[in-house]
Amino acid sequence: MTAYILRRILLTFPVLFIVTTALFVIIRVTPGDPIQIQYGIEATPDQVEAVRQELGLDRPIVIQYFDWVTDILGGDFGHSLRSRRPVMDEIWERLPATLEMQILAFFLSLGVSVPLGAFAALKRRTLFATLTTSFSLIFISVPGFFVSTMLVFFFTYEFRIFEQPRYVPLAEDPLQNLKNLVLPVIALSIGAVAVYARFIRASVLEALSQDYIRTARAKGLREWQVLTRHALRNALIPVITLFGLSVATLWTGSFITERIFNWPGVGRLATTALVNKDYPVVQAIVFLVTISYVLGNLLVDVAYAFADPRIRYVRRR
Repeated sequence: MTAYILRRILLTFPVLFIVTTALFVIIRVTPGDPIQIQYGIEATPDQVEAVRQELGLDRPIVIQYFDWVTDILGGDFGHSLRSRRPVMDEIWERLPATLEMQILAFFLSLGVSVPLGAFAALKRRTLFATLTTSFSLIFISVPGFFVSTMLVFFFTYEFRIFEQPRYVPLAEDPLQNLKNLVLPVIALSIGAVAVYARFIRASVLEALSQDYIRTARAKGLREWQVLTRHALRNALIPVITLFGLSVATLWTGSFITERIFNWPGVGRLATTALVNKDYPVVQAIVFLVTISYVLGNLLVDVAYAFADPRIRYVRRR
């Protein structure tokens, strides 16, 4: 297991190299001048050229890439073109707000989808199963930005159940912090609940048709014991992959959710940086998201070994 984990960690380096290289080239060949975007049409050509030289944007792209990689290896992600502050300072300030929302959304989606999908499989010919399937199909099809917009419109402006979400640090006011997270967390997790519930239902239905389930029932076990001890544990093995992919889903979903809910997190920072072509900020955020995605998939592989005793990550002689 240790050797397998080390090999997977070593494989992250070529992945990071490919992703960062592609991002570095793509963001620079897209139309738009970051200096012109920030200073507007009032800036003279001499002013634009002076700022470009100051930021090193006048050098060849290969030299810029080499300098950027060298700085990253030294732990320096550069300075924002917009605020001139260190990029990591910008990210660390906003990371708690994003992580709060993502962690709550992950556990909410997990806590709702597993029992929802399992009971929909157990009661497959009932109204509950039909409603669960309909819910899954609807929210798999509906875009996340539409769900977020509808939540804001109905619960904030129409029915006035919630105030317009604004970030309050957890240490400052825990109750207000959680209250303001209700709508963003629901918006971020509802699509994942729909996907997970559908896959869990299909996986549990397949598990319930196996011989070992009939054996467990023949031994006199109650239906909930058959479901929890035998069917659900085996059914969750293929679904674990979805939980690993949810790392990327939460990040990409938070970009939209934070923008709509005006949430001061990393996602909103990323979208603002994209609009303004703030190269260092975009590159740093994508770099960190790529690391989290690779580590999420590594945790999935490790979780397989614990969920299924038949899986062993050892090299055959």
